[in-house]
Amino acid sequence: MSTADPPLSVTLPGTWELLTRIDVTDAGEQRVDPSLGGDPVAMVIYDRSGHFAAQFMKRDRTASAVTDMPSAGANNSRAQGGYDAYFGTYEIDDSAGTVTHRLLGALSAENVGMVLTRRLQATDDRLTIRLRTTATTGEPVTRTLVWKRIG
Repeated sequence: MSTADPPLSVTLPGTWELLTRIDVTDAGEQRVDPSLGGDPVAMVIYDRSGHFAAQFMKRDRTASAVTDMPSAGANNSRAQGGYDAYFGTYEIDDSAGTVTHRLLGALSAENVGMVLTRRLQATDDRLTIRLRTTATTGEPVTRTLVWKRIG
């Protein structure tokens, strides 16, 4: 962030629609998360009082297309039936460019109470979230989510 850029605490609040969600290995190879697919539908809302809600859905949720994983990747929540949802509170560290999420409720019971810190960059109309997690094989990946502001 340059000194002229507004801080994350100013640019983050709003409603965001997912454009892309891509997992890449350390070797630069793309991996598709089978629980949500390569092109999920998603929305995340950050309000100005420190609350957030996120929902993700696999585009094809027919029985043959849905893959339930017994556990989530590292540093991540677990989808069920091609869907993932959670909500809670968040705190921004403007100097580090991170947001710490505290999950008060979640679709998967084991995710309730999780604390997840993510590196975020938000401008007027784009939000980028990067995190380290693991593919279903346990292989480390970097997940990059790009969102468009819709409200």
